[in-house]
Amino acid sequence: MHEVITGDGRTLAVEEWGSPSGVPVVYLHGSPMSRLARHPDERLFHDLGIRLITYDRPGFGRSSPAPGRRVVDAADDVTAVADALGLERFAVFGVSGGGPHALACAARRPDRVTRAGALASLAPRDAEGLDWTAGMNEGNRRSAAAAVTGRDAVRDHLAQVGTAKLPPLPEVEQAVLSRPEVSAMLGPAFAEAVRPGLDGWVDDVVALFGTPWGFDPADIETPTRLWHGGLDTLVPPAHGDWLAARIPATTLTRQPDAGHGGHFDATPALLAWLVG
Repeated sequence: MHEVITGDGRTLAVEEWGSPSGVPVVYLHGSPMSRLARHPDERLFHDLGIRLITYDRPGFGRSSPAPGRRVVDAADDVTAVADALGLERFAVFGVSGGGPHALACAARRPDRVTRAGALASLAPRDAEGLDWTAGMNEGNRRSAAAAVTGRDAVRDHLAQVGTAKLPPLPEVEQAVLSRPEVSAMLGPAFAEAVRPGLDGWVDDVVALFGTPWGFDPADIETPTRLWHGGLDTLVPPAHGDWLAARIPATTLTRQPDAGHGGHFDATPALLAWLVG
């Protein structure tokens, strides 16, 4: 693990995977996750010649909290990580709640980001013409309702999540989560995310579910690829459609028979494209 100090004195915890001499790709983890989240088959990074870089968003794992952070702020943090590692140019991609943060990097750092990808990504909460919670599962609808109320409401909501009786995930999601290699990766990644408490998760929910991102996806000039599962109820497919209609240089792949967790199977092709 590396520790990177940002310009305002915060600490960002960073991990590297794959080939040290490979093409640098920065991965923006989902929520609530940590720098330990990545595709479970690490041979993939070596086979594609990728130097995968992950980091804890503020408040998760070993990164300092940054209350009030917005999605757009990820661009500065990723730039700080890239500068510390001596990376002039790099690709970025994110999954689920990490998707908007990857898009922020593409929008704000076109001089540094070569290509960008977002799988099963949320659209902005203020997305014009999008019924944001339509088709969304109960848990995320509850998070969205709390997020527009404020940070205290989100903290109270998340504190109850562990005891709340929510409907089980659809079978398409359970099938992916039951894979031994996926569960073996996700368990430690989640545990590390919430090890210091709920701050990172609270700030992620507020930034993703309750406030504007701080940039317009239409400003992204970097070549971008999107992926979305047609059976996704955590982040409904309409979110991917909305993003694809607004990002100029993008391609959307819609996989009709996949759910949210289908992003694991979609990652190899995206990575191959990211490194060109």
